[in-house]
Amino acid sequence: MGSFSIWHWLVVLVIVMLVFGTKKLRNVGSDLGGAVKGFKDGMKDPNAEKSAEDQVDKPTQQVSGQTIDVEVKEKTKS
Repeated sequence: MGSFSIWHWLVVLVIVMLVFGTKKLRNVGSDLGGAVKGFKDGMKDPNAEKSAEDQVDKPTQQVSGQTIDVEVKEKTKS
């Protein structure tokens, strides 16, 4: 009496689908997946990601075999 058979779970699944509908269940699943993805992104080390962004954002220039890091700044109108 402690465990349910596969038929019990199928009946429960059919009742849940009839009550909520497949579209609402799909939305709940996608919302849950988005929350898990957001949690994983939040748990990543921000320093490791920042150093990778710094390397991508900095353009480099080759001068006689040497690499020079340059920084691009926008001119402001006075």
